[in-house]
Amino acid sequence: MPQFAVILPAAGRSMRFGGQVSKLLQKLDGRPVLARTLEAFARRSDVAQIVVASGDPQPISECADFLAAPQRSKVIVCPGGSCRAESVLAAARASAENIEWLAVHDAARPLVSQGLIFRVFDAGVRHGAAAAALPVHLTIKQAAGPLPAQVIKTLRRGELWAMQTPQVMRRRDLLDAFVSCPLPLDQVTDDVQLLELANKPVWLVEGEERNIKITTPIDLQIAHSLLAAGI
Repeated sequence: MPQFAVILPAAGRSMRFGGQVSKLLQKLDGRPVLARTLEAFARRSDVAQIVVASGDPQPISECADFLAAPQRSKVIVCPGGSCRAESVLAAARASAENIEWLAVHDAARPLVSQGLIFRVFDAGVRHGAAAAALPVHLTIKQAAGPLPAQVIKTLRRGELWAMQTPQVMRRRDLLDAFVSCPLPLDQVTDDVQLLELANKPVWLVEGEERNIKITTPIDLQIAHSLLAAGI
């Protein structure tokens, strides 16, 4: 397995969590959410660098202090952007040029398993780009504008997948995709979407229900429950 640089966008304002205290600094079984996410990647021998995009390096450093010294040395911080894609771009530019592969992971997904990381890393190297995803079990209807609104159509859920992270791609491909992106970056909601827009193939691999993204206080409670149950 080649070496990877892992990007953790962490410049958000946690508005859906309440906006007062960053969700990344909330304690999850005694450790901040971000510290758990850092540890999931820093412990791996195939991860050479972790780039955290944030406007405030101090709490990132405090979370990195939960790591052992050799793992802590992998973590660097760069300024984040005004949207996720801008933060990912800044971190990609800050990553080591001699590392061919990048993995982007939501900083607020602290329960990512080593098995899932391996599956995405392996598929990314074999296919050029890969991302974790889950099948959509709900019926999805398309409608324009906020509700109430008239239904346009019902989408075939057998062809729909809910995206997770990590997402893996070549560093050069991601940087080139940013240059050619036809959309404003605040409209890019998914990292491998940039490669799709650049006509690069992207493969999906099986994600995990446990790999939740902590967005609201309820999500944090679910994460506590999953850890307590040993799931």
